[in-house]
Amino acid sequence: MRLKIFASIAIALITMPAAAAWADEYQDTIEVFQEAGESGGFFETAYGYAVFPTIGKGGIGIGGAYGKGRVYAAGTHVGDTSVAQLTIGLQLGGQAYSEIIFFQDKRAFDEFTSGNFEFSAQATAVAITAGASAQATTTGSSAGASAGKRDATTVGSYHKGMAVFTVAKGGLMYEASIGGQKFGYTPK
Repeated sequence: MRLKIFASIAIALITMPAAAAWADEYQDTIEVFQEAGESGGFFETAYGYAVFPTIGKGGIGIGGAYGKGRVYAAGTHVGDTSVAQLTIGLQLGGQAYSEIIFFQDKRAFDEFTSGNFEFSAQATAVAITAGASAQATTTGSSAGASAGKRDATTVGSYHKGMAVFTVAKGGLMYEASIGGQKFGYTPK
């Protein structure tokens, strides 16, 4: 009996910090973008935003990326989202990055949350870097790494009602490929 109680307490103590860390993942990512120069100002004026704490990306000739996120309107979590990307072209490596998409107005927000939104291969994202050079676009042209997410700076603006920022988390990928990002949305 004591062993069962001890095991239950041990499991609870082990899983509580993990659950708290997972819950803070979104807030930590939001804070990175709030502190990263110009992207911080978007929180004050944007209708809403979608945040992806980690998008994993890899490829050898054919590549792909996937990540899960949350959608916010007026600072309130209103739904969940996912992103998938398929790229074709010269590419080798793997990387992880965070991404945030700001919606300038209700029209842009509604377009994204329609349930099946897609960025074309021409859409671009501003790479938030702190040291080493990096460039990120949804067309896939990127190479480099960020020295530290807490030292990041940004410059960017809206295009067709949306502004996209990324920050490298790790890895290295050489890429000259074409592809687009496709998003799914589920209301809360």
